Amino acid sequence: MRGVIFDGTAPRVVEDLEVRDPGPGEVLVRIAAAGLCHSDLSVIDGTIPFPLPVVLGHEGAGVVEEIGPGVTHVAPGDHVALSTLANCGTCADCARGRPTMCRAAIGRPTRPFRRGDERLYNFASNSAFAERALVTAVQVVRIPEEIPLVSAALIGCAVLTGVGAVLNRAKVDRGESVVVIGSGGIGLNVLQGARIAGAFPVVAVDSNPAKEPLARRFGATHFVPAADAVREILPTGADHAFECVGSTGLIRQAVDLLDRHGQAVLLGVPPADAEAAFRVSSMYLDKSILGCRYGSSRPQADIALYADLYRQGLLLLDELVSRTYPLEDFAKAADDAHHGRVARAVLTF
Repeated sequence: MRGVIFDGTAPRVVEDLEVRDPGPGEVLVRIAAAGLCHSDLSVIDGTIPFPLPVVLGHEGAGVVEEIGPGVTHVAPGDHVALSTLANCGTCADCARGRPTMCRAAIGRPTRPFRRGDERLYNFASNSAFAERALVTAVQVVRIPEEIPLVSAALIGCAVLTGVGAVLNRAKVDRGESVVVIGSGGIGLNVLQGARIAGAFPVVAVDSNPAKEPLARRFGATHFVPAADAVREILPTGADHAFECVGSTGLIRQAVDLLDRHGQAVLLGVPPADAEAAFRVSSMYLDKSILGCRYGSSRPQADIALYADLYRQGLLLLDELVSRTYPLEDFAKAADDAHHGRVARAVLTF
C-alpha cells in the first residue's frame, strides 16, 4: 500500500508498505483523507524528535475495514474520525477524565508497519498518511456518513486542539476577551472556539494580511498585524491570549498582553529545548500561563460533539480545507503548508 515515510533524510511516498492485522482492542481503518499539520513538518525539520523510520500523518478520517477482538463500538463500514490519543482508559488520569495526560499515550510509539524486512514506527499513534492505519479502539470515533470525510479528517487534530483549548483548558466564558496569535489551522479553530463560547472581542494577530477574511469568517471581530496593536482594542489587556505559532518571542507577547487574572495558553510547538522568558512581577496579578496538550480533549465525547455542531452549522469544517492533494503530491502540499499558502492542506486517497 501507499504511504508517506520519513527516514531522516527526506519524506517520500512509497508503494510497498504493509501493516499488520488488528489485534485485540485494535481497528484497521481505510483512510480517505488526512490533514497535513505542522506537527508532521516538525518531525521532518527536527523540531519534534521522533524515532525513525516513521510513517507520517496523524489527522485522518476514513472507513473501518476490520476490527480486532473486543471492539464493540464500531463495525466494518462505519465512517470514523481518528484521534491521536491512544490512552489506556484505566489509569488515574483517564479515570479523572484527563486522557491527554495518560502516560500510556505519550512517547510510546509502536511499529505496526513494514517495508520488506524493515519495521516502521507510527506517528502520534496514528500514521494517517497511509492507505490504512492501525489504531487502538479508543482512537476511533464514529461520525455520521453525511459529513464529508475530507472535512471530518480535520476534527482529529486541528479542531480538537484549537476549539478544545478554548472550551476545555481556558474555559472561556461569554463576554470575555480573547487574543489569538497566529491564524493558521490551529489559530482558526481557537477563533471559532471563542465564537462558540460567546467571547467578545476576539482579536486575531497575524502578519499576513491575506489571512484576515478567513480569520473573520471563523470568529475574529478584529484583525491586527502585530501584537502591539492589540492595546488599541484592549487597553487594559486580554482575559485570554492563545499563542498558536510556537515562537518564544510571541509567547512573551501573549503573557504581556494579559489583563489582571488573564490566562496565556500555549499551543504552538517551539523546539523541544526552547526556553521563554517573562516578567515575574507581572504574574502576581493572578495571571496564569497554561500549557495545553491536544486541547485537553476527551476525543470520544468531543469528536462526537463537534460533528453535531458541524451538522447544526455552528462549527466550520469545510472552510478549513484550503486545497486537497493526491497523496503523490505530498511534497507540494508540504511546501504550501510550510509557506502559509493554505489554512489546511488535505491529502486524499
